[in-house]
Amino acid sequence: MLRTLIRRELLDNLMTFRFAAAVFITLLLVVANTIVLLKDYEQRLTAYNTAVQESHQDLREEKTYSGYASALIVHRPPNPLSIFNLGLDKQVGNKIEVYHAFVPTIWDAEKHGADNPFLNLFTSIDIVLVFQGVLSLLALIFAYDALAGERERGTLRLVLTHPIQRGYILFAKYISAMLCLLVPLLISLLLSIILLTTSTTVALRADDFLRIGGIVLTSLLYVSLFYLIGMCISALTRRTSTALMLCMFVWSVLVLVYPNLILTAVDIVPQPNTQISVYNQIKQMWEEWDRENKRFLRNDVVLGPLSRGGEDWGFSLKGAEGSFWTGEDKPSILLYFHQTGFYAGKIKAESEPEVPLVQNYYGFYNRETINTVERTWLVRKPALEAIYVQPAHLGRMLLRFSPVGLYDAATEAWAGSDLEGIQDFFSTVQRYRRAVVDYFYDQKIFESRQWFAADKGTADWDALPQFSFQRSDTGINAKRALPDMLLLLTMNVILFTVIMLIFIKSEV
Repeated sequence: MLRTLIRRELLDNLMTFRFAAAVFITLLLVVANTIVLLKDYEQRLTAYNTAVQESHQDLREEKTYSGYASALIVHRPPNPLSIFNLGLDKQVGNKIEVYHAFVPTIWDAEKHGADNPFLNLFTSIDIVLVFQGVLSLLALIFAYDALAGERERGTLRLVLTHPIQRGYILFAKYISAMLCLLVPLLISLLLSIILLTTSTTVALRADDFLRIGGIVLTSLLYVSLFYLIGMCISALTRRTSTALMLCMFVWSVLVLVYPNLILTAVDIVPQPNTQISVYNQIKQMWEEWDRENKRFLRNDVVLGPLSRGGEDWGFSLKGAEGSFWTGEDKPSILLYFHQTGFYAGKIKAESEPEVPLVQNYYGFYNRETINTVERTWLVRKPALEAIYVQPAHLGRMLLRFSPVGLYDAATEAWAGSDLEGIQDFFSTVQRYRRAVVDYFYDQKIFESRQWFAADKGTADWDALPQFSFQRSDTGINAKRALPDMLLLLTMNVILFTVIMLIFIKSEV
């Protein structure tokens, strides 16, 4: 009996205009959007490859190790799965310097690449966004007259004259409608995957197809939830016109109004009090660093006599292009050498006795700088969390009261374009910075001659630790997406139960 009911409902849905419209509209939007997104991805990938080559070349042109400050740059590659859910992949910077004097974070990154303004009008719409709007609307259109329409036409009373359980009727309508909605979903995604796999620029790994499978499963739960919302409205009303108006109202609120309202209300606005407090703490740490720097110079057995008046200090080295003086107005030898270009010059024989002084100073200077950076990071990190991360998490939590928020969060997690997925890259950058610093310590590069001069040998960049980044594995993506998927599943079960209770107790 259940199979007969499912066949009947399925044939009824397949023969309707709304099914043909659902297939046509979904295929048209998804395929056309995939083509545009592929073009955008190709441009971003080209910009990434160009930036990597340029950074590699710039680093090779530096002859001294101190020159790595502006030349050692790592770049975040575009995520091919961002075609399904763009998330933060294009919003966040994708290039960042690696330097021992600061800890790189997601908020320090810059963007590279030549964006096409006309193309950007379309690339903000990803495949998931199409599903959010179109499939949810189609699900409600399939559901609004599921019960109200048959009740209005009198066919429901005729069906119930047979010994059929009402639960079978609901289940048959649900299964047949979901099969019809699954057709445009799967076909459009299949065509998108074909376009991706045939593209010469997109390289999908085996685990990427598992992530795409997770997106498909999440999409199915999302569409199912909206169909059940429409069926619940249909069960509560007796006229199809009323049910359709209520469905359109609910869709507008859940898909359009509520998400945009939350994003507007929970705006990331820096907290002045927190900023001022953190700024003062960090300022005190750097003032302490400055005092230690001056104390070191005053107490040095050689640099001490060179001090003038006991407060300021200075000494000069004769380079190939003249004399360079460091004084009180430029307490940082490193900064001064960068400004004059001395670090790339050659040192004359008459200044050789002073070279060990500079080496000793740089060893102290860089060690103190790194220690101060590590101390300020202990203050800066929680401040960044409070100013930026916590409001973002609050907004995401409030969005979870809408199926759209749950669906978007879960698919972002599967695609790896969510905040956690982006932060994986910057966590890798921070570990890479630590590896570079450790390498400089182990090889005594900070106090070496090659740190500031290239006349006795140049920097060996090939021996430097190489940066490598791999996206998180599928298990981590699933772990991040699972809570939102479970919420969608729970809402489906609860809603189906509510519909069952309403339908059983209602009069036909």
